[in-house]
Amino acid sequence: MIIRSLSELLNDLHEHLTQERVKFDQLLTAFHERGIGFFLFLFALPAAIPLPALGINTIIALPLLFLTTQLMIGRDTVWMPLSWREKSIKSAAVKSFLDKAAPYITKIEYLFRPRLGFITQKGVSTIVGICAVIMALSVSIPIPLTNTVPSMGLALIGIGLMMRDGLAIIAGVLIGVIWVTLIFGAIIFLGAEGIDLIKEFIKSFI
Repeated sequence: MIIRSLSELLNDLHEHLTQERVKFDQLLTAFHERGIGFFLFLFALPAAIPLPALGINTIIALPLLFLTTQLMIGRDTVWMPLSWREKSIKSAAVKSFLDKAAPYITKIEYLFRPRLGFITQKGVSTIVGICAVIMALSVSIPIPLTNTVPSMGLALIGIGLMMRDGLAIIAGVLIGVIWVTLIFGAIIFLGAEGIDLIKEFIKSFI
């Protein structure tokens, strides 16, 4: 079975955006089984930006939880209520996004490629989904700057799902498992001081 590259998929989508507005249902159909990976990457990437304000974590975690839960229960495509699917956005905005993303997608395809395909199969993907849900929950913890690392892990999982790259998925899961272990270990054993240490550690990389 030949797996089409993500850049080919995005090019086809760009060519089919002939109407003034495009419904979310059309986007979901275009990405089909890669939809969960695409939207997970789309929401996780901006969430990886350090956000100091309390409460923001919870807001950005909601779409991540929505997607990772579907991955956990074994869905191949994104489920949305009909009322959401019927909503639309301007095709010009989607085309602009695709044009800006195209050079980066091409570069990503040099790094990520189909491998370790069994990771994306049902059974294993359920385990990945469970880990992803835990990571999304850790994003929602109302502690400044703690959304960064798990969101990076979720973005890697999203890329892995899109590119059929099991190695990227494993890397994303490992980042998440290590992070959750670190943050809860710090809370349990060091309390508030442990949280401060974690925040200072993150700041050192910013």
